[in-house]
Formats: sequence, C-alpha cells, structure tokens
Amino acid sequence: QVQLIESGGGLVQAGGSLRLSCAASGRTFNTYAVGWFRQAPGKEREFVAAISWDGGSRNYADSVKGRFTISRDNAKNTMYLQMNSLKPEDTAVYYCAAGGDITRHPDYWAQGTQVTVSS
Repeated sequence: QVQLIESGGGLVQAGGSLRLSCAASGRTFNTYAVGWFRQAPGKEREFVAAISWDGGSRNYADSVKGRFTISRDNAKNTMYLQMNSLKPEDTAVYYCAAGGDITRHPDYWAQGTQVTVSS
C-alpha cells in the first residue's frame, strides 16, 4: 500500500514556473513507476508524465514535452514535476500516481492539487 500527498500547486502567470512535489509513504515506493495526471474543468483526466522505478526512463504527453520535467528521489520517497513556460491551458487539478499501468491505470492516487495559470 502506498499513500501519496501532494504539495506545490497554486496560481502563476503565463510563462511562469511551478514545482509540484508528491511524498509517498511505504517502503516500496522505489519499486513503483510513478507519474502525474491532470484534469481540467469539463475534461477527462489525462496523462502528463511518468518515470520508471529507477528514474532511467521518462515519458511525457506531447502537450508538455520540453516544458515539464518529472523526477524522483527514492531516498526521500518523493517525486516532482517541474513545470516551466506555463500556459493557461495547463490550468487543471494535478494528481500524482503510482504503480499499475502508470500511463493509463495507476494503482494509487493522491488527492489532487490545483494549478491555475492566468493569462
């Protein structure tokens, strides 16, 4: 069992940056692939980024490639999403997730954190 707690959301102007963090409980965090999803108002939840258990492989949605970076620190049981060059269309609730089919059906979810990008 893994519990995930996010932090770092907020309001930022277009072109700005934010870093989301996701702290995990449990001793098995470093055995899971982890990732981020987001859900904008009126839209379905969508995949944003994922990283393998050892950090050796990363995967991004086309809409965030070159602007977002996913990383993890297994010693701290924490993963991150660095978001640069933010756009108003990045406004959404962001969720970190772990395990399972990490790009489509993760096993574990955090509660979500709001990111709002103003134009």
